[in-house]
Amino acid sequence: MRHWMLLTILFALCKPVAAEEPMNVLFIISDDLTSTALSCYGNEVCQTPNIDALAADGMRFTQAYCQATYCGPSRASFLSGYYPHATGVLGYKSPRPQIGDRQTWPQSFKDEGYYTARVSKIYHMGVPGGIESGGDGRDHDGGNGADDALSWNERFNSPGPEWKAKGTGETLEGNPNGLRPVVGGNTFVAVEADGDDEVHSDGKTSAKAAELLLAKRNRPFWLGIGFVRPHVPFVSPANYFEPFKPFSKLELPERIDGDWDDIPKPGINYKTSVNMKMDSRRQRKAIGGYYASVAFMDSQVGKVMTALRESGQDENTIVVFTSDHGYHLGEHDFWAKVSLRDESSQVPLIIKVPGKAPGVCDSLVEMLDLYPTIGNLCDVPVPEHVQGKDISKMLDDPTHTVREYAFSVAPMRKGFLIRTDRWAYIQYKEDASGGIELFDMETDPKQFTNLATSPDHQDVVAQMKQRLTAKLTEVRSNELATSSN
Repeated sequence: MRHWMLLTILFALCKPVAAEEPMNVLFIISDDLTSTALSCYGNEVCQTPNIDALAADGMRFTQAYCQATYCGPSRASFLSGYYPHATGVLGYKSPRPQIGDRQTWPQSFKDEGYYTARVSKIYHMGVPGGIESGGDGRDHDGGNGADDALSWNERFNSPGPEWKAKGTGETLEGNPNGLRPVVGGNTFVAVEADGDDEVHSDGKTSAKAAELLLAKRNRPFWLGIGFVRPHVPFVSPANYFEPFKPFSKLELPERIDGDWDDIPKPGINYKTSVNMKMDSRRQRKAIGGYYASVAFMDSQVGKVMTALRESGQDENTIVVFTSDHGYHLGEHDFWAKVSLRDESSQVPLIIKVPGKAPGVCDSLVEMLDLYPTIGNLCDVPVPEHVQGKDISKMLDDPTHTVREYAFSVAPMRKGFLIRTDRWAYIQYKEDASGGIELFDMETDPKQFTNLATSPDHQDVVAQMKQRLTAKLTEVRSNELATSSN
């Protein structure tokens, strides 16, 4: 008999004591969202009032890190409960073949009688190819991408026109002479689109989420809402672009001459202002397009939260808001994800639990910690295989710590990050033959000076190497041990 059904019967037998309903879970994830683009994290140009309101009611984490710095392995990790190098899922695949019959995070709730559903991208799904109407010729499993059917009672996709949207568009990447038309793929494209929110994938996603919430299902739910913005293309209704015009007023991040001179070649990101051939005008417009996409996504978050309140379940629902990884917006002349610098490896994370006071937590946490934390808060058994840590004490005491460091990887660069409160240590290849970066985050928070070769810091480098070796051994010390590196 399902756990929640048994609880209901037991409470009924114990009347007149009031039955306590199991808590619901509303998990909202944005795609390619850096915390630095949110006003609740300090951005003064891009205003995100709906996410800010959630942060004002919940616990906002300032040092949350993803376990992989691009979509596929990051999502497979926190949903399966394993680090990427435990499963070997380092690309854009479902973790199911590797984990067998072990429960994913939503599946652990489903098996306890919860209604579980996803709307749009929760596991990896190609953007724009898996979203756009008509597709792009690639196989995205009918729009389901690298999804896991065993995780859900129901699943809903949200097709949209993406870069093909009607409106005013420009290809910003690889288009120095302006002759290249608007294109698809993982390319920086800005489209000031005609029509309203529901023309687009995220508008459809918020509408479906509201529909499901307002249905007031007769059992507890774990509902995953996946917004695809601000992932490229930067497409949203034209009105969301207006606050950022003229784009020439937008400031580019601080840069220094010779910034790349002291870092190894793998430390130079795969997308840069140089190889994307983006002059300062296009860079500013890229930031404006990104911010417009964030503002559009924030508006959809507001619609979902309004529906939750109207459902009457807001005082019985844990809300989690996050992203699969961060994103560079020109820092170090880097753009997009993959990099293990903070802009790319750090994620926004807000957790709102009914009855708990709001606050700000500066302790180090990982996205893997969501699975055991939310499971324990809901009294849902957490499988032994889960490699994350329960951070629920932080929701009562923001000074509580569970980690000395956070761990993240960039598989396509064979890169590894050990991030402590003070140090950011990045190593390429497991034997460090690809190079090392070390940054003092207290004196150099923007990560301009690589201290890896400094004679005064060799003890720190040695300590971090040892930590990395021990961490990889720990990660692989399970029944799914792989030799991937």
